[in-house]
Formats: sequence, structure tokens, C-alpha cells
Amino acid sequence: MKKTTLYLPQRLKRLLEMRARQEGRSQAELVREALERYLSRPASRSLGAGEDPELTGRGAEAWLEAAWGKEAQTAEK
Repeated sequence: MKKTTLYLPQRLKRLLEMRARQEGRSQAELVREALERYLSRPASRSLGAGEDPELTGRGAEAWLEAAWGKEAQTAEK
């Protein structure tokens, strides 16, 4: 295993610390697990502007929520 340094926004760092404490796991373990999950997903592709006249912004948001789940939305807030 190789050591890596990450710079995190304060809010994300606090969330990571709290989750590690709640689960009784190390922060490094949680970061490794999150990266593994993220990187094992197929790369997302562009929806393509103008390719589908039926696709609305709301439809795109619904697709993203289904594909990425609530996890991505809560991490950004």
C-alpha cells in the first residue's frame, strides 16, 4: 500500500471524521472503500446536448439520481 495525501474541504473532513467514529473504522479505510466503489462504476458518458428532444432537465436529474443515488447529492451539500 502507498501513502497518499488528500486535501479536503473542512466540511468533508468533518463528515469523514464523524463517519469513521460512528463505524469504528479508520478514515483511510473509508476513503479507500469510497474510491474503490467510485472507480469500479462504469465511466459516465455525456447525455449529449440536443441529442434527445424528449429529455428535459428534470429527466436528466432523475436519471442522475437513479444512477448515482442520494449519496452524491448529500456529499455536495
